[in-house]
Amino acid sequence: MSTMVNLSRIHFPITTLGPGRRIGIWFQGCSIRCPGCISMDTWVQGRGTTAVDEVVQTVAPWLSTADGITISGGEPFDQREALFDLLVRLRARTDADILVFTGYPWTAICEALATSPSVIDAIVCGPFDIDETQTLALRGSDNQELHLMTPLGRARFASFERRMDERDRSFDVMFDDNGDVWLAGIPARGDFRRLRHILEGGGSTLGTSEDTRFPSL
Repeated sequence: MSTMVNLSRIHFPITTLGPGRRIGIWFQGCSIRCPGCISMDTWVQGRGTTAVDEVVQTVAPWLSTADGITISGGEPFDQREALFDLLVRLRARTDADILVFTGYPWTAICEALATSPSVIDAIVCGPFDIDETQTLALRGSDNQELHLMTPLGRARFASFERRMDERDRSFDVMFDDNGDVWLAGIPARGDFRRLRHILEGGGSTLGTSEDTRFPSL
């Protein structure tokens, strides 16, 4: 029987969460719930329940052309069994690199990673901290750590051990069947506020999934 997993969405291609054209898989449900998170819609548990087999079948047509796979959330490590089941199945089907984002600190996940070596090439770990600076590539706040786990991870992600620059100031735009628009990427502080002002200036409106308890964003 296939492991069950709660997912928010799947999209291909994305280009802003790692190098190249990537498959993006967002887990649904997060127990960490960092203040100021841009993805409050992924916090609620129990939505988007499906089988890991179904996820693999969905992404299978893209695997031959994808440069990498990025798994985010929500919080992937809240569904640890499903996460590693999915990772093992994907690793068996592709040579693309696998990047995982988690809000858990390294000390909380390193033991689990040691039991399944080589299924993750790179991992960004640590909670988003709204009070931290944001100067590093591929990270929402500078307390987050990028760990390169495999030779492939080091080859693909060593270039992200740098300060953020204009290459990182971009988003992928995704459209759902119901007309919702999703942005994939790592926004700088205030990006959503600036986007709202631009749209409202043109007569449009914007509703976001960010944690709006922090208007300085």
